[in-house]
Amino acid sequence: MLGRFSDVRRQRRVAAWAGSFLLVAGLPLAPPAAGATVSRPEDMTVSGKLIATGGVTQVEGAAGGGLTPWAVIGGGGTREEVGATAFFTAVRTHDYGMNAYGALIGLWDRVELSVAQDRFDTQAIGGALGLGDGYAFTNTIAGVKVRVAGDAVYDQDSWLPQLSLGAQYKSNDRGSLVKALGARSGDGVDLYASATKVLLAQSLLLSGTVRLTKANQTGLLGFGGADDDYHAELEGSAALLLDRNLVAGVEYRMKPNTLAHANPGLAPEDDWYDAFVAWLPGKNLAFTLAYVNLGRVVTPTRQNAVYLSLQAGF
Repeated sequence: MLGRFSDVRRQRRVAAWAGSFLLVAGLPLAPPAAGATVSRPEDMTVSGKLIATGGVTQVEGAAGGGLTPWAVIGGGGTREEVGATAFFTAVRTHDYGMNAYGALIGLWDRVELSVAQDRFDTQAIGGALGLGDGYAFTNTIAGVKVRVAGDAVYDQDSWLPQLSLGAQYKSNDRGSLVKALGARSGDGVDLYASATKVLLAQSLLLSGTVRLTKANQTGLLGFGGADDDYHAELEGSAALLLDRNLVAGVEYRMKPNTLAHANPGLAPEDDWYDAFVAWLPGKNLAFTLAYVNLGRVVTPTRQNAVYLSLQAGF
């Protein structure tokens, strides 16, 4: 009897704290009634996840932070259900602009399928480079992520994080041009492994990713350069619940620098990092505002960006 009472208390605490913390996903959350456990009716097939574990959507379409994927599966479905999200993100620097949009579906809290498109506008820099003002590169990304172990929220009695493996196929619409700049290809595949853990007592989420990639500027400038090898790059996120409707955090993403080695006329590629705030006005919406440092992008000028993203999901 005491064991059952303890289980109920633990599950209710997980629902209350983790549901509030991860409402950044903008997914439905219904607190359990007195004496209830965290479960859903067996006939519920869509959007029954009581604990929102989808994160927001990164610029390449995977659930996570804005720059990096997390191990969580996007959408509002539990292990017997499905869910989905759609997003639009705008990034603006002094010299460039980028819009990203896409959608994902989460299947049984196990598999995530995503599609996204990033459009990079060179604005006046394109004219200075001889490409024409407003010359744009478009990168189309199809992704898959699979949860292989752990649960980021419920495994509070263990340090084991949720672990997922993912892949992103990317195709650049300016293949001939990026090759002329020194890239080996206009298409490529990123492979990654992510680990994510929620520390309920601290209202803190920690996530780390190892990415194998050949991409230049996430693929916007093609793949490969001085070599055509995969490079292992580290990415990380930390997010803190400030109150029920506000989350703040930081991210860091390491980048390879092969294109500048192939073409010394291009500026080196720098790592990216950001600081963000996510506001959650309702259960199905999330707005994210961030400062992003993109470093040098083609030219020697360092690019500081404003990042704004809207996500809707069920």
